[in-house]
Amino acid sequence: MGDEVTGGPAGGLLVVGDVITDVVARHRGPLAARTDTAAVIRTLPGGAGANVACWAADAGCADVTLLARVGADAARWHERELLAAGVRPRLVVDPVAPTGTVICLVDGEAAAERTFLTSSGASLRLEPADWSERLLDGVARLHLSGYLLFAESSRALAGTALAAARARGVPVSLDPASAGFLARFGADRFLEFAKQLDVLLPSRDEACLLTGSSDWAEAAAELSGLGPVVVAKSGAEGALVARSGKVSARVPAVPARATDSTGAGDAFTGAFLAALLAGARAEVAAEWGCRAGARAVEGVGGRPPRPDDDGQAPHTP
Repeated sequence: MGDEVTGGPAGGLLVVGDVITDVVARHRGPLAARTDTAAVIRTLPGGAGANVACWAADAGCADVTLLARVGADAARWHERELLAAGVRPRLVVDPVAPTGTVICLVDGEAAAERTFLTSSGASLRLEPADWSERLLDGVARLHLSGYLLFAESSRALAGTALAAARARGVPVSLDPASAGFLARFGADRFLEFAKQLDVLLPSRDEACLLTGSSDWAEAAAELSGLGPVVVAKSGAEGALVARSGKVSARVPAVPARATDSTGAGDAFTGAFLAALLAGARAEVAAEWGCRAGARAVEGVGGRPPRPDDDGQAPHTP
């Protein structure tokens, strides 16, 4: 497949999702119980929805808006970081809950695999009252973070946004976001929602969990039979694109020296959506996604690298 882009419709990307403060701890070897484990620790801006928006802007999408909820504790810092990344923030400041926080434990060995400890905080307190029809003005694509489905109020907001987009003919994509949360939410409930989507972007584990298949190609094909184009991501194994019950493309990963895999799937999704907005077919857009994913794992944190700033949180956000 080539990299040619056919030229697409004018319009921006609206992401509805989460803004999170990431505390990334990179350690080597197993954690030592009941004592100290040496680590390099950084506090960085994150959140699946916010990361996707930033990577879409990094990939060339000039009009990216993010709707999310944060606490007053870190609202100004997150707003500054999003603006610096080229994203227009529409942040609702929660009157009660603090900004969500994720502790990312990253194994410093070759695979740079990570484990998350998550406090969702304000991020899953989005509600239908936070929605405005004006958010869709000039928007050519809506992307929903799968985390929205895992709490009642944010799930209602996701449904409101989806219905509004479909009424305007705006295509909608979603990334399931977390195999652990997805398992507790239930595959059947998720699949009912997924039938209304245009694009579904699960990880390999999420695709297999949703279908009960141990083969990710079979899982992607089965999911695409529900209606959406399915783009299944599997890190070093690249990605699969499936349409109408069949795999239409296998896209190889781009070689990378892994430092931290946090946000690699978000990077893929952001670049993929930017490519679709530029007029690329899903098969070519997946190549953009694989390139962004490779860049993401070579740095620390879930956002695109910025040469002027390491993204580290100030002492008082």
